[in-house]
Amino acid sequence: MWFGIPELLILVVLLAPASFVVQVMRRGKRLGYPTVAAYLRAAPRSDAEKRDAVDLALKGLVFCMLGLLFAPLVLVGVAPLFYGGRKLVYASMGLGLVDDADQPGA
Repeated sequence: MWFGIPELLILVVLLAPASFVVQVMRRGKRLGYPTVAAYLRAAPRSDAEKRDAVDLALKGLVFCMLGLLFAPLVLVGVAPLFYGGRKLVYASMGLGLVDDADQPGA
């Protein structure tokens, strides 16, 4: 069975978000976070988390760049680009020293 370009794009647009969620869930569990949201909100505490943040941001950037050619892929790349970039900015500002959960007003 042969697929054309439109069918492959639709398949990628449907499978990429599911793949992103599964990968983030595995990373969060591996690094000891109770939920996916806690992992995405937290500033990187170790070098492994910083590498994961860079990987996440670059994956999002690649999907956004591909989205310039094929419009639906921009929507796939926005979430990893945002969360990965946010973690990188937190790490570069040194915000990994204090966790948001420790501060009641944060």
